[in-house]
Amino acid sequence: MKKLTTLFLLVLFSTQLFAQRAETLAPTPPMGWNSWNKFGCNVSEKLIEEMADAMLNSGMADAGYQYIVIDDCWQVSRDSAGNIIPDPERFPSGMKALADYIHSKGLKFGIYSCAGSMTCQKRPGSRGYQFQDARQYAAWGVDYLKYDWCYNEGQNAKAAYQTMSDALKASGRPIVFSMCEWGSNKPWEWGKGIGNLWRTTGDIFDSFKGAINWGGKGVLDIIDLNADLWPYAGPGHWNDPDMLEVGNGGMTGTEYKTHFSMWCMMAAPLMAGNDLRTMDDETQKILTNEEVIQVDQDALGEQGFRFMDYGDQEIWVKFLENDELAVCFFNRADEPWKVNYDWGKMGISHQDHHVTFHNTKYDLRDLWQHKDIGNTGKNLTAGIPAHGVLMLRLTPEKK
Repeated sequence: MKKLTTLFLLVLFSTQLFAQRAETLAPTPPMGWNSWNKFGCNVSEKLIEEMADAMLNSGMADAGYQYIVIDDCWQVSRDSAGNIIPDPERFPSGMKALADYIHSKGLKFGIYSCAGSMTCQKRPGSRGYQFQDARQYAAWGVDYLKYDWCYNEGQNAKAAYQTMSDALKASGRPIVFSMCEWGSNKPWEWGKGIGNLWRTTGDIFDSFKGAINWGGKGVLDIIDLNADLWPYAGPGHWNDPDMLEVGNGGMTGTEYKTHFSMWCMMAAPLMAGNDLRTMDDETQKILTNEEVIQVDQDALGEQGFRFMDYGDQEIWVKFLENDELAVCFFNRADEPWKVNYDWGKMGISHQDHHVTFHNTKYDLRDLWQHKDIGNTGKNLTAGIPAHGVLMLRLTPEKK
């Protein structure tokens, strides 16, 4: 009896330990690359290895990107014991070998499954196999799981994601859990402690605004859905407005800068979705702008919020460590915005933060021009192009 009791306590302690470790995952929003936006089902071992190489060669890894995530279509069936089987033609070396290759580059390996009986592309889902799949992922060396919601067959979303969360925590390996439930059941209200990030919207598509019949939404539409969810984000539990479309060709360079800037203001996960092997200089400079990335990755872990709404023009604020803040002037309009902003009129009260510019001046740093542009002691004058942003870092002036 004592042996059984001891064994039970060891199992319980182990599960609790891994649960605690899971809660410390993703202290800042995860950064990486995902195959879906550019390649859809056309994934292979060769492609994924080349993306890992390109992440290093392009400077993406140096900028903080670390996860290489295979989305849907890597799996084809289950064997007689119920084990998930990767496509043997597209992944001839198997997932363990692929994970080893990615890890040898100093990167982390991510994979995809679904809470339903099938994935969105009708490959085998994880329903009924959650613990078995989680053990398999751990054996392969998986570091990140994106978990979709297709063919869910009327399940309770919280219960379904809790089951896979428990399975991952019991697997013996810390695995970041990305809940791709599309915001249908308000996962921000219950997701903390279950997942490390949760989708707040339907899928993004490569457009500045608009929606299409399968539910895809443009950048503006997603921002509006995600904007008011700032109270639910923080270290280890992030609102996810979906992956990045930067470099995929559907928007202008100005719009891609805005897309990237606003994701960083919203403390969103930064999962690139382009072809890293062939991106042009403009795309590379956007995705590796370390000054903008630092806003996203700030350890305070607060999501930015819409501070002023003038209709087609908005001002967003994100509080940072060391009494700094990021301020983004966001021009949604189809015409340029001529800014003449009096900092003296700007007082900010938000949660525990109270900022005025009467007693303390802040130095202004333009994060896209990479230059200092004065301080808050005088009006800010600037021209912001249509669909563009002026993104600033404000640092208290040294006395």
